[in-house]
Parts: sequence; structure tokens; C-alpha cells
Amino acid sequence: MNATEFIHRLDEDRIVAEIAKAEAATSGEIRIFVSSRTVGDPVAGAQRHFEALGMSRTKFRNGVLLYFAPLSRKFAIIGDQGVHEKCGPSFWQELAAEIRPILQSGLFSEAVIRGIQQTGRRLATHFPRDPGDSDELPNAIVGE
Repeated sequence: MNATEFIHRLDEDRIVAEIAKAEAATSGEIRIFVSSRTVGDPVAGAQRHFEALGMSRTKFRNGVLLYFAPLSRKFAIIGDQGVHEKCGPSFWQELAAEIRPILQSGLFSEAVIRGIQQTGRRLATHFPRDPGDSDELPNAIVGE
């Protein structure tokens, strides 16, 4: 499946609303990226786009990127330095294991939303929203 088809099968309104809901409880930032390229290593692809999207410039280094490469049938979830220090690698592995079967069953929006919800809960635990916090990054689904 190509990136355009994958994106068209996503319920963008629900996903953007879920990002806003998750971010209402945290100073963390969650973004979704869909690659149109074939990737061998989705983590490396996610890291490139993480930087390109300015996600390493958040105040508390607490951005998380859910990266999907539908042509390769691969995905990755990565967090910035602050998130990684608080959550550790096991969180990302557990989250990937949780959403993988949802993706494999073709429920793409549900998989993305589950990833957002679980990430939001974890971010809220370690990075609660400050009274003066503002949304540092757009909530839209980004593709190439």
C-alpha cells in the first residue's frame, strides 16, 4: 500500500482530535508522519523526520513521533531525549507490540489512535501540562 492510500484510509479528524486530547494533559508533543518511501530501517527514517519536523526543539525535549512506512509495511515510535530518559526503550517496544496486530488487521486509524492514547498517558505521567503551556507543534498528519 502506498502512503497516499494509507493516509486516505486514516480518519484524520479523529486522529487530530485524539492528539489534541492527549496533549491537553501533557506538555509533550505527539506527531504522526507517513513516509511515501520504501525504508529498510524505520527507526532511522523516523529519526531523520523527527529532526526535520523540529521535534527536538520542544521546551522539555518531550516530543514523540509515530512514523509509518506503508510501502515497507513498517513503523517506528521514537521519543526525544527527555521522553526516552523517563520512559526507557521498553515502553516503545511494548507500544509497538500493542499496535502491530491492529495495523496488520487493517484498522489503521485505530492503531494510530491507540498509539496516541498510550503515548499521551505516559507523557502526562512524566510531563504534566503546565498552566502556561502552549501547543508547540502542529497536530496534523504529515506525509511526504
